[in-house]
Amino acid sequence: MRNYPEDVAGVDDERLVGQTALVTGSTSGIGRETALALGRLGAHVIVHGRDAEAGGEVVDTVEDAVNEGTAEFVRADFADPDDVAALADATRTIAAARDDPDDADGDAGGLDILVNNAGGYFRDAHLTDLGVEYTFHVNHLSPFQLTTDLLDDLAEDARVVTTASEAHRGDQIDLESVESIDGYSAWRAYQRSKLANLQFTAELARRLEERDDRSVTANCFHPGFVPGSGFLRDLPGPLSALGGVVDRLPFVTTPADGAATAVYLAVADEVATDSGRYYADMRPKQPSTPARDRHAQRRLWETSADLLEIDEPLPSRSEA
Repeated sequence: MRNYPEDVAGVDDERLVGQTALVTGSTSGIGRETALALGRLGAHVIVHGRDAEAGGEVVDTVEDAVNEGTAEFVRADFADPDDVAALADATRTIAAARDDPDDADGDAGGLDILVNNAGGYFRDAHLTDLGVEYTFHVNHLSPFQLTTDLLDDLAEDARVVTTASEAHRGDQIDLESVESIDGYSAWRAYQRSKLANLQFTAELARRLEERDDRSVTANCFHPGFVPGSGFLRDLPGPLSALGGVVDRLPFVTTPADGAATAVYLAVADEVATDSGRYYADMRPKQPSTPARDRHAQRRLWETSADLLEIDEPLPSRSEA
């Protein structure tokens, strides 16, 4: 019996032929499973990562399947703003090239699905060339940069899906500290970045609703505890040694299971109009109080633009 994300999500009958999807961090783990699922449903998938060989394997797997899905690989390092900008450029070129000017349904035009999945847990403390703490930059700032760079290139009913985590609970974001590694804690840095994913999603959804005449939605999700994604290998001390053992236990979440909610949010009809929400196991879930803080959401958005030295995307008309 197969265990594909689209089966778990109950969307295996959906067809994405003619749609273009970008899945970041899709050469392994839940990103790979998400890319393969969207490909099996017929989408043209832009596979992203840093390893061209691994990316080529995902592309080949999509195109070797018995379906109408196609794929191509684009390399980018999420610690490098120039690489992220180049990924956005490549994505808009690919999406534009696939537009059908004779599409009678008006479905053609732009990127249909953006899955912000790239990221990780990083044990060592260092700053990126932008002067930002590495985990915060890779897990939040680059998805912010990529998404806002592609805003004008999203399809009428595009969906933006971001991989968050229950790890966001129990922390708040001190935006004054994201340009420092003093007193660095890998776990706290990861928590902070995952909280940023939720705050970013909520703020993006609100600004899209305020300033955009399209039906673009933005949601995020918790994938579950996915040792197969390689997360455990970077945990401190003896915890990293548990990875090989936990991977073999029958009750843990597999990468395919972890990708199910991403695929559900990207495809399912019943969430086509949901936006600004946090999901787990295909169901809405209440995030932490700091995640719901509208003032913190707005500050994160404005600070992220400042760190990238760009104009504030989708300037808000309202006060938090």
